Amino acid sequence: MLTPQHCDLFNRPFFQFAQLKQYAPETIPQLKADYKAAWNDWKTLILQAHETLTQANPQFAAPHIERWCNGWQVRAHFFAYFKYAAHTQDAAIISLLLNRKRLTVSLDWHCYKADVSTIALPDYNRWLDNLDAAQYADFDLWHGAASEYADYATVRQQPAPQIHHADDFFCLGKHIPRDDLTNVNALNFIVNTVEELLPLYEHCFQAA
Repeated sequence: MLTPQHCDLFNRPFFQFAQLKQYAPETIPQLKADYKAAWNDWKTLILQAHETLTQANPQFAAPHIERWCNGWQVRAHFFAYFKYAAHTQDAAIISLLLNRKRLTVSLDWHCYKADVSTIALPDYNRWLDNLDAAQYADFDLWHGAASEYADYATVRQQPAPQIHHADDFFCLGKHIPRDDLTNVNALNFIVNTVEELLPLYEHCFQAA
């Protein structure tokens, strides 16, 4: 179960251990313990969502769950993603992100995988051609370059999306704001949102 306190973990001035050792060394042991505990909650949630999804759709690969620490800093958010097993090398993902502001589930382009992806960015962007504005009216739609903390408009609130340059792409998703985490079943939210996004995810791999 996620709570507002999971978001509050990321509301801090420093994330690098070098800064923490310089300005607040006495906080490091508790910080590590808090991060490990929160990340274990996150990992459990993602694995539960994966188990539920694969019961109805066995195409999913094991989820990628980014660690809480990369060795020199703690994370400013928790990140995970789902892919189909047939597309593990591809950069199209269904992303799960927990930061200080909210929980987000979205269709996304994983730029770090672009060099090894068997589909290119124009292939990913094909889902825009299949976007049913009525069906996804309440989903938020935003440019991939937008800040993860920005406020996004829904599909209903904006004109048809337009790609502006060769590196441009859109994300489509839903959020649970920090203050609502106590009142929303995060597991059901993740599973339902992923299932709603799957037709567009699958469209990324269809021949033009």
